[in-house]
Amino acid sequence: MSDEAEAAAQPESERRQGKRMDREDWIERGVAIRAGFYIFGTHLFAGFVWLLFYLGEHANK
Repeated sequence: MSDEAEAAAQPESERRQGKRMDREDWIERGVAIRAGFYIFGTHLFAGFVWLLFYLGEHANK
């Protein structure tokens, strides 16, 4: 009877582990998206600053 109880508990723990893996994958994907936005935003800001310096250097004074 204990074998039946272990067999019944096995799929539930596997389902929990599967849900945990899904959640971890979701968190990893969120971190990757956030990092992508930060990297893109930083480069956009740096490009804007570079443009200001470029335009300032070539301004007719």
